[in-house]
Amino acid sequence: MTFEKIQGLIDAPFTPFLPDGEVNLEPIPAYAAMLQKNGLKGVFINGSSGEGYMLTDDERKRLAEAWVKAAPEGFKVIVHVGACCVRSARELAAHAAAIGAWGIGAMAPPFPKIGRVEELVKYIEEIASAAPGLPFYFYHIPAFNGAYLPMVKLLEAVDGRVPNFAGIKYTFESLYEYNQCRLYAGGKFDMLHGQDETILPCLAMGGARGGIGGTTNYNGRELTAIIDAWNRGDLEAARDHQNFSQEVINVICRYRGNIVGGKRIMKLIGLDLGPNRTPFQNVTDAEEAAMKAELEAIGFFDRCNRL
Repeated sequence: MTFEKIQGLIDAPFTPFLPDGEVNLEPIPAYAAMLQKNGLKGVFINGSSGEGYMLTDDERKRLAEAWVKAAPEGFKVIVHVGACCVRSARELAAHAAAIGAWGIGAMAPPFPKIGRVEELVKYIEEIASAAPGLPFYFYHIPAFNGAYLPMVKLLEAVDGRVPNFAGIKYTFESLYEYNQCRLYAGGKFDMLHGQDETILPCLAMGGARGGIGGTTNYNGRELTAIIDAWNRGDLEAARDHQNFSQEVINVICRYRGNIVGGKRIMKLIGLDLGPNRTPFQNVTDAEEAAMKAELEAIGFFDRCNRL
């Protein structure tokens, strides 16, 4: 099977919650419209930014339905369906296909830890077969699950065995391995860049064309501008946008990272998505004020996403 390769950046959205911790579907239409307005090509929902493993299966289904319903024309909805229980993952995959999602994906489960390529292939194979008509992306983020496995070996193992395997969302530091995966079998698989802080080097060395990011939620204009500048041959502008994006990441790292600090930035730009779920430690009001001051100091609010 062959699938369209993604061009541009896909966003990994946060899950909106009410103050009492219940899922809040109400902001999703405005959220989708904002992302498209700022250059994003779709969403990869219920993943790490969306606190997917902290949602019930029913909540994940309701979120998928809401995003598919809200998606503007041509806006891709990819549903993360990974779960510790492979039966749940298969059910979520079949549901994504039934509601008209564009694609599905899964990271390796945090438990049990997967330590061999064959174990991972079997996990992928079972899930992908539940939605055989949709492209399946493996979400490689070993810092979350300890699955530090060679991705070229994974591509070799799934090639010809998992018909709807489309590629990898690659969220790891090895630009060499990323490029080797991109080159595998003449560029057969879609290699989606997954680290917002290194888009430019992947464009330069790895020939990246698509990616999935988390800071695109609020900094998508700058991140898409890296690709636009590179495509028109303006290396200095691309460097400026990449360096600014790293400054933003430096700020959020002081406030428990993108899932916590980044989600609170959404409130600062006018789209309040509520708190994080336990066991995340939410940003306090004092921390919010301090983070806002740091962002103002680097000119973030002149360059961030617009509602």
